[in-house]
Amino acid sequence: MIKKLLACVRDNKKHTLLTPLFMVGEVGLECTLPLITGKLIDAIKAGADMKLILRYGVILILMAMGSMCCGILAGWFAASAGAGFARNLRHDLFAKVQSFSFANIDKFSTSSLVTRLTTDVTNVQMAFMMIIRTAVRSPLMLVFAVTMSISRGGSISLVFLLVIPILAGGLLVIAKKAMPMFKAVFKKYDKLNNSVQENVKGMRVVKSFVREDYEQQKFAAASEDVRNDFTRVEKLLAINNPLMLLAMYICMILIPLLTARTIISSGGSTMDVGALSTLITYSMQILMSLMMISMIFVMVTISGEAARRIVEVLDTEPSLQNPAKPVMEVKDGSIDFEDVSFKYNPEAQACALADVNLHIPSGATVGILGGTGSSKTTLIQLISRLYDVTEGSVKVGGVDVRDYDMEVLRNQVAVVLQKNVLFSGTIKENLRWGDPKASDEELVRACKQAQAHDFIVANPEGYDRYIEQGGANVSGGQKQRLCIARALLKKPKILILDDSTSAVDTQTDALIRKAFREELPDITKLIIAQRVASVQDADLILVMEGGRVAAQGTHEELLASNEIYREVYTSQTKGGDENA
Repeated sequence: MIKKLLACVRDNKKHTLLTPLFMVGEVGLECTLPLITGKLIDAIKAGADMKLILRYGVILILMAMGSMCCGILAGWFAASAGAGFARNLRHDLFAKVQSFSFANIDKFSTSSLVTRLTTDVTNVQMAFMMIIRTAVRSPLMLVFAVTMSISRGGSISLVFLLVIPILAGGLLVIAKKAMPMFKAVFKKYDKLNNSVQENVKGMRVVKSFVREDYEQQKFAAASEDVRNDFTRVEKLLAINNPLMLLAMYICMILIPLLTARTIISSGGSTMDVGALSTLITYSMQILMSLMMISMIFVMVTISGEAARRIVEVLDTEPSLQNPAKPVMEVKDGSIDFEDVSFKYNPEAQACALADVNLHIPSGATVGILGGTGSSKTTLIQLISRLYDVTEGSVKVGGVDVRDYDMEVLRNQVAVVLQKNVLFSGTIKENLRWGDPKASDEELVRACKQAQAHDFIVANPEGYDRYIEQGGANVSGGQKQRLCIARALLKKPKILILDDSTSAVDTQTDALIRKAFREELPDITKLIIAQRVASVQDADLILVMEGGRVAAQGTHEELLASNEIYREVYTSQTKGGDENA
């Protein structure tokens, strides 16, 4: 785990190494100061002249200034290294998430990944900064101060060797109990973030059903659950403070007592006032070091679970990988399903798709109908290899999709979902997701084919109109048409519309289909729809039921041979759906 995290230091190695280096300088000077001060006190007691005192004073000032400069530089380098480390860590995490398949995303959940990219990275960043700075300073200070106190105080310094193991043992017991508790807390954090994400995303639904009070109560319950767990962990970690204070008070009582006793009993021959001053200063340095080590311990305990969660993402290999020698060209838009079965979970008993056999020639228009849960969307997700088949094979252009370079394949398969996403930015910027180099003329042409041009130019800002996050300032039908235009700009060999005209009226739907038929004859078009009118002029219509292709044929063939299709068509035409 540590090796994986240290790989994210990269371009910050210099600052990461300079931080402890300057900390050594700061600690060395700071630990030498009491020794010089003790000698000054002894010199004054022995009747030193002002020249000697001034010399000692200049030395002390220079050492103090040197220690301060080393501390400032160490702090500056630590801040730079910590920020750079966190940037690299977020970059690597985000890049890893981008490489994940849908199956990997399903495993972690969106809210958990967001927590790992934000809260967990911040915790690890704070621990990293503390480790390269404070975790170097405090142990060094402890070692130097104990060594110097032994050289000046002899057997009296054994007090520190008695106290330190007791404190270390107590901290280890606390850590052992705290780590499992933090693991549980972070999981509940994921659930809390999921609640927030779900609520914000569905705010319109919440308000339309006047369910604000219910959502507040649900969030309050989740928040209270996190609070209770955190309270238990904090109570455990709070033992750290009194344990620390106990060690401090033991040292504060025993050191002056034993030192004073030695001075009095020896008449100043074994130890003098200067040595007493030095030992007291070193004892305070040792106690402050112990206190800082205690703080480091708490931070590292908290960040330990965060680091484990981050590394869990970094160690996860995408379930979909490019082959060793991928095919780099898609010949045409033909699609073949050969004995295809698929399960979302390998351990599931039932297949989401079973025994699917299809041949779709390049340039054909295929309509797909079926009820909710009939696996229409699952079928089309296998074409662009968002999931791999469990059995059988899916071929595009006569080549198994598993043999293609995934980027090459997906660049030739454009998918427009029913709930597609627009990003904050202008209409032009959103459209150029399809082709970053598309000219303005190409944008207009694609929008005319998607029947989006008229409503775009009706606004004074035209194609420079700003789209709010998620497309909140355009209607559902407008959003769908912009997404269709964006997909057309990819100039794909296969275009898939997953119920992506559900929010447009039947007249606009018909105009879109007419444009496809007349202007895009070479593109294979798969149209998932709920309205028969949206697919009745297709070259082939598939009727899905229970994860299987229940029937396939033209509109006329299915009317004559398939009861499901006939019932849907009759209910929609007689119910007036097409004129709605």
